[in-house]
Amino acid sequence: MVPDIDTLTAMIRDRQIGDRRLLVAIAGAPASGKSTLSERLHHHLGGDEAGAVVVPMDGYHFDDAILSARGLLPRKGAPETFDTGGFKRTLEAIRTDDDDVYVPVFDRHLELSRGSARCVSRSHRIVIVEGNYLLLNQSPWNQLAGLFDLTLFIDTPLAVLEKRLVQRWLDHGHDQPSARQKALDNDIPNARTVAEYSKFGTAIIINNA
Repeated sequence: MVPDIDTLTAMIRDRQIGDRRLLVAIAGAPASGKSTLSERLHHHLGGDEAGAVVVPMDGYHFDDAILSARGLLPRKGAPETFDTGGFKRTLEAIRTDDDDVYVPVFDRHLELSRGSARCVSRSHRIVIVEGNYLLLNQSPWNQLAGLFDLTLFIDTPLAVLEKRLVQRWLDHGHDQPSARQKALDNDIPNARTVAEYSKFGTAIIINNA
C-alpha cells in the first residue's frame, strides 16, 4: 500500500515526550523508497523550521580510495563498505543533544560523501535516520537499534526492487545490459541481506509494492 503519511506523522508526534529529542529510523532495501518517505515525513513534520531533520546513513560510505585498498570497491553499498563506527558515534552525539552535530551527505552524482554537509542543530527535535542496514542483526550494525525511539521498515518485493534498481543505473547513463548487471551483481544481493538478516522486533512494517 501507499504509506499514509498523515498517520505516520501523527505516530511520530505521539512519541514525543516534552522537549526530548526523538530519533526515528526508516530502514529498507536499496530502492525501497526510504529517501522518498524520509523527505515526505520531513515536509509533513514542518521541515527544518519546525525542528525536523533527515540524517542519511549513505553519508557514511567509505571513500573509494579506502574501498579500493581493501578490495571492496566492487561491493560498494554492502554492509562492510560503511563506516559503521563513525555512524554510531554520530547518532550517540545526536542522542546526547549537547551541541550542534554536523553529518556527511552522499552525493550520488559524484559517488562520494561530502563531509559536514548537514547540521543537526539544537533546534532539531525530530531526527529521521534513513538507511539500508539500520535493523541488521549482524555486528557492528546490531549496536544501533537501541538508539532509535521508533523504527519503520519498508517491505518491497525483490521484483519491484530489481526494476527500480535497473532504472536507477539507466538514469546514471548505463546501457540496459550494464544497468541490469550492476543491479544483479551487488544491489540485489544487498537487498536480500536486508530482507534476510534484519531484526524487525517492534518495527512498523510498511508495504511498498
